[in-house]
Formats: sequence, structure tokens, C-alpha cells
Amino acid sequence: MEKIDIPRLKDIVGEDNLKSNPADLYVYGSDSSVHSAMPWVVVRPKDIEQVQQIMVYANQEKIPVITRGAGSGMCGQTVPINGGIILDMKRMNKILEINPSDVYCRVEPGVVDDDLNQALKPFGVFYPPTPASSRIATIGGEIGNNASGVRSVKYGATRNSVLGMKVVLPDGRLVTLGARTRVEATGYQIHKLIVGSEGTLGVVVEATLSFVPIPKFRCLGMANFDTLEDAGNAIAGIMGGGIAPSMLELVDNVAIKAVNKTMDLGLPDVEAMLLYEADGMVKEAVDYEIDAMKEVCRKNNGSGLVSSYNADERAKIFMGRKKLFPALSKFSDVLSSTALADDMAVPYSKMAETAKTIHQIAARNNIIMTAYGHCGSGCMHTKILMEPTHKDQWDSAKKAVAEIYEYVRSVHGTTSAEHGIGLSKAPAFKLEKADSLELMSSIKRAFDPNNILNPGKLMDAPENWVTATDLRYMVA
Repeated sequence: MEKIDIPRLKDIVGEDNLKSNPADLYVYGSDSSVHSAMPWVVVRPKDIEQVQQIMVYANQEKIPVITRGAGSGMCGQTVPINGGIILDMKRMNKILEINPSDVYCRVEPGVVDDDLNQALKPFGVFYPPTPASSRIATIGGEIGNNASGVRSVKYGATRNSVLGMKVVLPDGRLVTLGARTRVEATGYQIHKLIVGSEGTLGVVVEATLSFVPIPKFRCLGMANFDTLEDAGNAIAGIMGGGIAPSMLELVDNVAIKAVNKTMDLGLPDVEAMLLYEADGMVKEAVDYEIDAMKEVCRKNNGSGLVSSYNADERAKIFMGRKKLFPALSKFSDVLSSTALADDMAVPYSKMAETAKTIHQIAARNNIIMTAYGHCGSGCMHTKILMEPTHKDQWDSAKKAVAEIYEYVRSVHGTTSAEHGIGLSKAPAFKLEKADSLELMSSIKRAFDPNNILNPGKLMDAPENWVTATDLRYMVA
């Protein structure tokens, strides 16, 4: 703390926008992960010029800077493991331009996803990545993690919607990357490199985003399966059969039990459910996709097939999936839901095998895990249900995570589909990317020679995520 020039930072952002008392620092020291570490100070810039001044000062003094949006990341991306300055970007929350003719909008990084979509709605368009945390997640945070959501199977992740951006580099320089056009064929696509870099290369201060028309028709269906194998075969059949779902979600039996217990939804006690959706401007085209998905489900022993265009009925069908994450915390009175190995991606043909393997690994290690997710994108979400105050449970969880990712690599999957790496998944990330880590380090040095932007993350993250920071639990 003695390294920070508090008066200088107050001169930049104003006294009301600097926080240094222990209570505030504690809050900013964690995100939605299990990790926690105290920053030295929190500053809340209001514009690009203030961000530049902060970065010039931090770079001169070699002080770590961790850019933060809403703190909804689940892997420890914004946890300041080396102390330093938390750069809270939520004040920079202006929608600068909505251009329907050229199909883009320009926003500051603190704009909340749902707020952006509310502003776009009168124009008949929407910004499609839409993660589950869209009510609080900021565009800057989504760019940092290359976030996506339930409709990524059709509309892609954040990287697919970013046309360009303005970025403040560690030395305070402002650079404009990308363009305001749908295509750009000149030079290195550096703006695409910034997406998913978890705040290690620069500070995004403006983003140019594309949007898409809001579909006139949307139909959601559900199918039940007595085995994960049948559900997995249906997934592969849909994605490999020329069908274009706008959503394809897998929910396993652990998740079904959790939402039934929490919300009394009366979902069938089956091994797996698939939720499938099609959308578009022409009803006949949507009907075709829905009918095709139903037929694939039937061929793979799917039962209880229902579908609806009605918004209220769709909301009822989707309720179990929508509330799944918080419901897992109610699965047991003594178990907590923790995000550790929580969003790997595997080939479509391996989805069912992956879910089955996750349950087998959990049983071997005396913990409970669920397997669900955006199977249309190959994304498998997991949560570990354990007693977090028991050290042996953390030891078991650590072993299970390593085994799961060893399996994921064996089937040519990848460590993270949408939540990023942070601290929790760094060991697996390093093993997966072993032959390109030095190249990544070279890129980091080119952008950030003094290593002040979110140090200790990605290829530089600690090997042991259990001991890397304080855990947000009292461990006996």
C-alpha cells in the first residue's frame, strides 16, 4: 500500500471515486470464483483520459492494474493476486451510438449487457452473446472473457460480434483497432486478440459491436432421455444433420433433482433432458427446424416431446435451465456449489461420454458433480457440490478437476468454452497450450513490457489454484 500515491490518483478520478478502506478492498478482492486477494486501492475512472493518466502512473511505478467490470467472472480473472490497482470501469457506461443503417453500435465498457439490449430493442435488433449473467455483466468484461450464452450455437460468442475497439495500452497510449465494417482484410486482427485476453494486454475503453435482427418467431422444445448416451446421440444427430438450432441445452439428473427440490417444477426423474430451440423470420422455416430436431430425438429414444411458440409456455419449459445455477446450491443442506472445472468444450460426439465421465470421476473422488450446458456449442458446464469447509473435499476437488481436464484433452476438447481461465483453470490451460505458451508470453511482453496488466494470469498463473489465493471459505 505504501507504494501507491493516493493523492495523485485522487487528483485524477476525484476523492469520491477512489476507495482504500479495508471493507471496500475486501469486496473488490473477489469475483464470483472461490478466490480472494486484497488490492491496494480501487479507482473508478469516468473517461478515456482518466484511464490514460492512471496507466501512465502505474506503468512508471510498475504497479499492477486489474481491470474490472461487474465481477461476475467465475474463475478469478479479476482477483488481484499481486495487489495493485483495481480499475473499476462501471462509470464508463454510455451507449455512444446506435447505427441501424450500418448495423453497429458503439459503447463504453461499463455498459451492462441487458441495458444495451433494452436500448437496441426499439430498432428491432439485439446484441447476441447474452451470457447468463447479462443482468449485471458489462460489455468490457464480456470482451475480456469472450463470453457467450445459450444462443451461441447460432449467433456465436463475443468475438463474433466485436468489429473494433479503442484500447489504452499500459504506457497510456490510445489505439484504435478493427473497423466499423463487417469485413476487414488489412493487417493483424489485433482487436480479436484482445477479446479473451482477460485484461492482460490493454484496457478496452470503447467497443464497436454488430447486432442482429430480433427473430419474429421463436419455438422452444424439450425431450427426455433415460440414458446420457441417447441424449448424446441426439446432440450429435442434430448438429451433424444440417439442422440450425438457435439453442440446444443439456440438463443431467443431478441438475433436474436440484431444480425440482428448489422450485417444485415436477420435471421427470430422467437421466437427461434436451432443450432445443429454433428462431427466424419465417414460421415455416422454424417449423422445419423444430420438426427435424424432434425427429432426431425420437430416433434416439427421446420421450415427452413438447414444443411451443407461446412466450409464457416457453418460459415455463426453460425455467429449470434458467434457474439451474442457483438451484444447485440447494441440492443439499450441507453441500455448496463451486465453480472449478466449469465450462470445458468437447466435440459433439463426445458430449454424452463427457457427462458420464464427469459423474464417474466425481464418484471416485467422493464429491458430486453435475453436467449440463450449451451442448449445441460443445460446451459442458459442471459444478462441484462439496462441503467447502473440509480440506479433504478441496483435495478431492483438485484431483477431480485434474482428471476431468486430462479426459477433455484426450478427446481433443478445450479448457474453457466461455468463462475464461483466470486462476481455477490455469493448470489445465497450460497443459493444453503447452506448445504456444512462449508465443503468448512474447505477445504479452510486446503489449506490456513491465507486466503490470493483470499479472499472474493465463500463462503466468500459479500452478496450484487451491493455495494461489485465499479461498472464500473457512477450511477446517
